[in-house]
Amino acid sequence: MASSEVTPLLRDEGPSNAGSRENDQNLSRGTFARQLSALDGFALLISIVIGSGVFSSPGPVDANVPSPGAALLIWLLGGVLAWTGALTMAELGAAFPGEGGIQPYLTHIYGEVFGFLAAWSWIVAVMPATLAILSIVFVESIYSSLGINTPEPPITHKLLSLLVLAAVGMANSISTKTSTRLGNFFVAVKLLSISLLIVAGLTVVFIYFGNHKDLGGGDWRRRDWFEARDSILPDGRRFEWRRATTWESLGFYCAALYGALWAYSGWDKANYVAAELRNPSKQLPLAINTAIPTIIICYVAANAVYYVLLPWKVISVTDAAAVTAVTHFLGKGVAYFATVLICFVIAGSALGNSFVAGRMTVAASNKNWLPKIFGTIGHLGRWKVSKANSREENINAAMDKGESPINALVLSTFLSAIYILGANMRILLTFNGLGEYTFFFLTVLGDIILRWREPTLHRPVKPLIIIPIIFALISGFVVIRGAIFAPTQAAILIGIWAIGVLFFYTRKRVLQRVRN
Repeated sequence: MASSEVTPLLRDEGPSNAGSRENDQNLSRGTFARQLSALDGFALLISIVIGSGVFSSPGPVDANVPSPGAALLIWLLGGVLAWTGALTMAELGAAFPGEGGIQPYLTHIYGEVFGFLAAWSWIVAVMPATLAILSIVFVESIYSSLGINTPEPPITHKLLSLLVLAAVGMANSISTKTSTRLGNFFVAVKLLSISLLIVAGLTVVFIYFGNHKDLGGGDWRRRDWFEARDSILPDGRRFEWRRATTWESLGFYCAALYGALWAYSGWDKANYVAAELRNPSKQLPLAINTAIPTIIICYVAANAVYYVLLPWKVISVTDAAAVTAVTHFLGKGVAYFATVLICFVIAGSALGNSFVAGRMTVAASNKNWLPKIFGTIGHLGRWKVSKANSREENINAAMDKGESPINALVLSTFLSAIYILGANMRILLTFNGLGEYTFFFLTVLGDIILRWREPTLHRPVKPLIIIPIIFALISGFVVIRGAIFAPTQAAILIGIWAIGVLFFYTRKRVLQRVRN
């Protein structure tokens, strides 16, 4: 998962009507200084996307596919989805400049209730699930360095995850400015960690072919990378891939893909990169078409390394593949150092996502989508606990100076705690993926609709129509089949959306009566 060291997805910087291009263009010009090059855009996308997912998702991916080769193909497919999605978001971001993420696109294409539901989903489901996953992975990475790996952690692990979650929330409540300043350090750490992993894998391969001494897990050279093997399901049952129907297999593949997509999270922030490029129509496609393939290569290579360093049966049961691999390859002493590095990466992602979750909630409150209490800064409940000026027009400026949206962070922490206590990482990955990709699918489908409905719309960035079509077809199928494969997660999301729609129209009526 990316560390999200960027302007949040749903930040409220202007009118909610994304159809007003003139207003949005003026807003964009007033907010950003266009001074970044294509190289800067490349580096920014790399830093946004590469996060903790590549260290934690390999286990959930491997557990839902028949072979290591199939797992690598899932990582490749996830990258293709991110690539086509990023190019489509770039088109929308250039056509509707501003800082609202997918919310104004959905509002413009389908109506305000869809924009609200995107904000509602991210605030109530996606971001809390993200923080829950990161807190769980932080704890599981430590246990993995001690040789303890289990897909169903005991309650003590959950309690420790709650402590991590609380620490992250408190850190951002004290000073969001301090936490975001750590961004460059966390980016350097995660790139260093991936590089060391790849070097370790290459070392094992070269030593084996040099003198036939195998320092890895052994399976990588003895077994067929595409040979189907049985999988052990969470309930303990054995799933025989050789006897599986195509429909059953696709369900497992969709669950695996959600694990990979977690690691590619952040590709939808391409429109924020566009806002600061000197020549976005040329530089943004160049940045995307170099950054995303680079990330795909890194992810596929890192996952191939796991299969080289570890016995294959170990990968499917760990939620901290990188730490497990280093422990097996170099022993616990070095593993402790690796654990510290990876925990830094996870902590950076958690701080960044908590920061974004707070701003999302403030933005929704400023739009009157949520109660005003969640749009205040420097307040705990209704009590002022800092020097913050709570006037709405100064909220973003005050947060940029280090003030914290404490009430919003408390809400996010509370919801995240519910997810930690009620589910494990693998359930949450599917839940998170369903929540995100439902709206990504609707957004990209909307881009295709706009090509037909508004053909004269000015589009500085305009990829071939086949690109959004590819994303819509794959993501639409993954959402539908994933929902059927994981009916509990899907039912919870549908319930959250139903409550959201009811809340939206009820609040709208109440506000109208107050105004009248």
